[in-house]
Amino acid sequence: MIQAPDLARYTGEIAQKLGIHKYDVYGSSVDSTSVQVDRGEPKQVKASQRSSVIARVWNENGQIGVTSTTAVDPRGLELALQTAAEASAFGVKENVPDFSPEAAAPLAEIQRPTASPASAATLIDTLLAAEKELLDAHPAIASVPYNGLTQQASERFYLNSDGALRSEARTYATLYLYSKTEQEGKKPRSAGSYRISSGLQQLDIAGCLQEAREKTISHLDYQKIKSGKYRAVFSAEAFLSLLGAFSNLFNAQSVLDRQSLSTPDSLGQAIASPLLSVFDDALHADNVAAETFDGEGTPTRRISLIENGVLSSFLHSTGTAKRLQAQPTGHANLGAKVTVSPHFFHVQPGQSTDQTLSLADAENVIWIDDLSALHAGVNALQGSFSLPFDGWLVNRGDRQSIDSATIAGDFRELLRAITYIEPDAELTPSGLCPRIWVDNLSVTGE
Repeated sequence: MIQAPDLARYTGEIAQKLGIHKYDVYGSSVDSTSVQVDRGEPKQVKASQRSSVIARVWNENGQIGVTSTTAVDPRGLELALQTAAEASAFGVKENVPDFSPEAAAPLAEIQRPTASPASAATLIDTLLAAEKELLDAHPAIASVPYNGLTQQASERFYLNSDGALRSEARTYATLYLYSKTEQEGKKPRSAGSYRISSGLQQLDIAGCLQEAREKTISHLDYQKIKSGKYRAVFSAEAFLSLLGAFSNLFNAQSVLDRQSLSTPDSLGQAIASPLLSVFDDALHADNVAAETFDGEGTPTRRISLIENGVLSSFLHSTGTAKRLQAQPTGHANLGAKVTVSPHFFHVQPGQSTDQTLSLADAENVIWIDDLSALHAGVNALQGSFSLPFDGWLVNRGDRQSIDSATIAGDFRELLRAITYIEPDAELTPSGLCPRIWVDNLSVTGE
């Protein structure tokens, strides 16, 4: 258990002894236990306790040195601070990172339940029962090759020489089930489901099983689809996968590095259908892994990224905010270089519309449930994508699994082609999102 006040005290004493006047330290400690099973037998049990600390020291010339360590004891911190002080002589002289102006600002008060850890034996028994139920759900389900049940408890802290001090703790558990079928004369089919909660007792195991079972069985009867332009419906997970792959749109560091689809002048421009609004909301009530501050100690908050189709903000660290004359948004990650990344997307309808679309009465619509090969099929700097997908051809509520097809296009054109956003959102590991309807999506089949 990290005692943040004690940590701040002896870090200050060490810095004074070393003659260091300006420093900050960010760190975390994680205890986790994870299990996997295979056909009724435990396959893997892993338990780990790991810590990581990033220390930054500024010298008298304003240069910065950065070092990392896995030790949070006085000896480990002393070595880290000393090494960072020595490294500062080689630090950059332009656009030098600085303390966040909000490093001591009040944090949001959020209530997140915590859970006591279950034993490894309990995790194994729970996962074995889930695997058996899934295998028994249909004769064609031959295995659950990818599965896992994990529980984790983590603590984070940030402190600096100006007196800022923050710390927080959280727990969560995750379950993943990915089944595979085997039928004579047919290709293997597969589908998966994922759940996350604050602890094992709160985990929706039944819901995870039901989703994995229904998806897997629905893919047993599959057929090729003709290539062409289709009206498509993206599941929450599929749309958020694409949004994450092209998150350089909102990333201020990527903008400054010219590694983004946006420029500093893009703010205020319409980049999507007015039906779309996107927020990054680390503090959302459904975000089990909520964080109240980032690696620089800046409080996290709800940030509007796209509002009624208009690009409204970038995600900032302290350094990018200073260079672009904005405010830090609480999205900094400390390392050898400060990076920026999103927390928890919240996609919702933007401008209202009288149109209502439903899979219950839609005809010849492609329902895209899951995207594959994002690492290879996305060109984030050009905006293009070509990705295999799992999904169905839907006609008036009846769905037919699609065999071996890909979607392709330009992400910016896809955003502008959004024709409807359903009102009900679905919770996924990366955010909250409803189903998204898009017109004229290119699909390559047979």
